[in-house]
Amino acid sequence: MIGKLINLCKITDPRGNLTVAEQYKDIPFEIKRVYWTYDVPGGEHRGGHAHKKLYQLVVATSGSFMVTLDNGKEKESHLLNHPWQGLLIEPGIWRELEDFSSGAVCMVIASDLFDLNDYIYDYDEFKKIYG
Repeated sequence: MIGKLINLCKITDPRGNLTVAEQYKDIPFEIKRVYWTYDVPGGEHRGGHAHKKLYQLVVATSGSFMVTLDNGKEKESHLLNHPWQGLLIEPGIWRELEDFSSGAVCMVIASDLFDLNDYIYDYDEFKKIYG
């Protein structure tokens, strides 16, 4: 497998459920940044890049979307649609996010601060390095 699905702690309560994610306990890295995308128009996609050093956990906190991962040799797709489940993406993996449902929210927990130099936006360059 290219990506690893991680089930986070889900606390069920009649007043509403709660999910917890703690660094080094539930998430295998130090958390340095959290961001989320939402209001993605129909037919649009996100991602389209890889990271050289960054680890990420991608969570569908609301709605659903598909994540396709590519390690340069093989591809696999994951439907994310549970707010208590995250997809661990390690460095050197190309990712595409698409098929966002209405109201979908994609939260990303990252191992480092934003660094433009860590991104690979050109798929041919990615294939030369990891293919």
